[in-house]
Amino acid sequence: MVGHFGMVDITAARFAVFGAVSALAVFARPAAVRWPNGRQALAALGLSVLGFSGYYLLLAFGIVAAGTEVPSLIIGTIPVWMMLLGRPAGLRMRALLPGLVLTGAGIALMIWGAWSTQHREGGVRFGWGIALALGAMVSWTIYGLLNAKWLQRHTELNATDWANWLGISTGLGALLLWLVAGSDMATLKAQPDGMLFVWIALAGGFGSSWLATILWNIASQRLSASLCGQLIVSETLFALLYSFVWDGRWPQATEWVAALLFVLGILASIKAHR
Repeated sequence: MVGHFGMVDITAARFAVFGAVSALAVFARPAAVRWPNGRQALAALGLSVLGFSGYYLLLAFGIVAAGTEVPSLIIGTIPVWMMLLGRPAGLRMRALLPGLVLTGAGIALMIWGAWSTQHREGGVRFGWGIALALGAMVSWTIYGLLNAKWLQRHTELNATDWANWLGISTGLGALLLWLVAGSDMATLKAQPDGMLFVWIALAGGFGSSWLATILWNIASQRLSASLCGQLIVSETLFALLYSFVWDGRWPQATEWVAALLFVLGILASIKAHR
């Protein structure tokens, strides 16, 4: 939507909003629980890179290189990795195989369909986009597992407080990223669709970052990491939906089948977990 802006600028703007909203929310809390201690602050800084600024920057560059559909599906395998790496001790691998096979088949079909089109237009660039999306997937998976363990180990933490501390850490990282690699203000002001850029940053920073992080933290405190990870399938489905709407087209036959296989794989994984 605002591809003429740099990916660093888009990433920094979104997470600067996340940080600003979090900072305002912190001061609405009682003074006794307003700020983290040293250990909590270091944990928030590390997790903010894995789950927000670093993850989103990799994904943004991946989308530029490979389009939206394939990176969305690669990110959509996060529930599977969360289940494999965070599964309860009593859950056998044999029970997970149907879901893994279905999900893997869906991903392979979607990548094959996209590769057959984009390989002719620049296969190296498309492959680089897949690599970046894989890096984003690994980054967020590590974040999801570590964040869940941290919250379950520190049950005294309020989910909103933790989201605010993550937001402030992410916002500071975003400002540093912009200062090091972002465009100057004159360049940003000269770009068309400046207000659309601002609205996207506000929506992404408030809704997709601050509010979503609070809800995710609450879920992480109440559910196991493997089961909580299954909820991310909605992100993939909506990413594909938005992609097709933005492109102004219906999914191709291979994309319909791939999406169906993907959903069936997630449902099979949930069933196995139960």
